[in-house]
Amino acid sequence: MYSRGQLALRNGQDRDEIWVAYHGLIYDVTRSRLWKRGNHYEHWAGQDLTTELDKDAPHNANVFDKFSVIGLLK
Repeated sequence: MYSRGQLALRNGQDRDEIWVAYHGLIYDVTRSRLWKRGNHYEHWAGQDLTTELDKDAPHNANVFDKFSVIGLLK
């Protein structure tokens, strides 16, 4: 289990890890070329992207299938 504060540190800026949360799961997107600088289009790593992605993402939740789940968001 990770807090929002712990997730926020994995933003690709403060640490090398790049994590995002979606529907309570935290995914490691560090190896994705699309997240190299801690952002992907207008989305920023280190936060819960559930509302943003459910609202306007051009893809579905299956996009996270290729990434490892690091833990759960408290």
